[in-house]
Amino acid sequence: MPSFRTVLTTAFAATLAVGLAPGVATADSFDLDSADIPVLQARMASGRLTAVALTTAYLSRIRAIDPQVNAVLAVNPRALAQAAASDVRRDAGRVRGPLDGIPVLVKDNVDTRDQQTTAGSRALRSRPAEDATLITRLRNAGAVILGKANLSEWANFRAKKPTSGWSGVGGQTHNPYVLDHNPCGSSAGSAAGVAASLSQVAIGSETDGSIVCTAGMTGTVGHKPSLGLVSRTGVVPISAEQDTAGPIARNVVDAALTLSVLQGRDPSDPATARYPDDQPTDYAALLHPGALRGARVGLWRLPVLGPDTDAVVTHVKESLQRAGATVVEVTPPYQDRLAELEFPALLTEFHRDIDAYLATRPTGPRTLADLIAYNRRDPRERTCFAGQELFEQALVAPGPRDPGYLINRAELSDLARRSLDETLAKHHLDAIASPTNPPAWRTDCTTGDDDVIPSSTPAAVAGYPDVTVPAGAVGPLPVGISFMGKQWTDARLLALAADYTRVAPARFPPRFLPTLPGTVAG
Repeated sequence: MPSFRTVLTTAFAATLAVGLAPGVATADSFDLDSADIPVLQARMASGRLTAVALTTAYLSRIRAIDPQVNAVLAVNPRALAQAAASDVRRDAGRVRGPLDGIPVLVKDNVDTRDQQTTAGSRALRSRPAEDATLITRLRNAGAVILGKANLSEWANFRAKKPTSGWSGVGGQTHNPYVLDHNPCGSSAGSAAGVAASLSQVAIGSETDGSIVCTAGMTGTVGHKPSLGLVSRTGVVPISAEQDTAGPIARNVVDAALTLSVLQGRDPSDPATARYPDDQPTDYAALLHPGALRGARVGLWRLPVLGPDTDAVVTHVKESLQRAGATVVEVTPPYQDRLAELEFPALLTEFHRDIDAYLATRPTGPRTLADLIAYNRRDPRERTCFAGQELFEQALVAPGPRDPGYLINRAELSDLARRSLDETLAKHHLDAIASPTNPPAWRTDCTTGDDDVIPSSTPAAVAGYPDVTVPAGAVGPLPVGISFMGKQWTDARLLALAADYTRVAPARFPPRFLPTLPGTVAG
């Protein structure tokens, strides 16, 4: 198995250092897995690295590693040209900021004018007319759009019993820690790609759990921002009431730097009109050591995730206390009612929002009914997501002006906010921490996902921020810990999460095990 040690020579030619033992290094080598954006920028500023060399290194890893992981749906043929342009800017003293020359992988439900955007569906195999707003922001910051990441088709909103990480366009993405296990969904390729060091950072999207679950199961950092912090224009939707895009990285500083580029108002996305004037623009500058000292953190254990995960949570509690935080065990209220109300609301919102999105595409299906008809004609679309029950239910769901829907959505959003607000206020908390995920389940197309992961729902439905970082592992499979708080407290949560990774570092590189030790792959 190729090592994570990537050597970049003084001539700036990037090659995979196949066969180098751990710890082997030269004066001009570094560990691609652990290098963060500030380290990369310092190397580029000193002339020891170029954006072309860095991009070449990631493209080399994609060629060597991705056949096992299947995280990258399509490489951007213009990636090296973008990197070369970054090097020209640097030589001229016109660096655009910390993301200039940094390779970014983008979930394939985010519109890019120079590549297809499919949401994993063969029905959408065409180029959109324009870049998504967040892609424009990345390009303006000088980032290298490395390619499109595979995902759970339609962001896991098609089949009643889906298999996370599978799409008709891309096939099945595998968890790089244990390849026959699942990466969770729907931002499967984004998180698995970052975990396997196929990109420096990636963009995911979430309606409920699709950033944080994938990050938790792949030992990465995922940030589901406050609703309205990042524009959704040009992102294939499920629900305007809950959807948001956000960064996935191997460390908090890279996630914070990427969020600093993504965030901001967009006249085309009404949710961003609520973006506060005092919101920070440089989240990385606020990642100070000692952020946990004196903080009050509510710990929501969720024993339903099993005793092994709960043992990780106990370790998290001890680590928080050692860092100087006061930990109060809590159980946010209204969770059963949230579970009852969320799915019916999403059916109505998906029909409304997917029809509106399809109308922006220059070619292809125009309505949800067209998508349903396409899936019935295409045998490939029925090989893993055998059904499209959610599509069919959404087609006949109450309309967005239906009084019953409006009443239920109002109650749903209100209870989600109250579940967090009341818990935070009652115990005078800075944040609520909860296990992000159980250890990954084995991927099985015949049975679908084995996911019981309720921790993401309150923040997702409320539109509040949620940051997950590695917390530990069950055997070789990572478990994450999520930090949730009130809307627009993204900077505070990132600081707490960064300090947690400082005092309790838990991330380890994947070893691409074919199956769990002691089992037979099949």
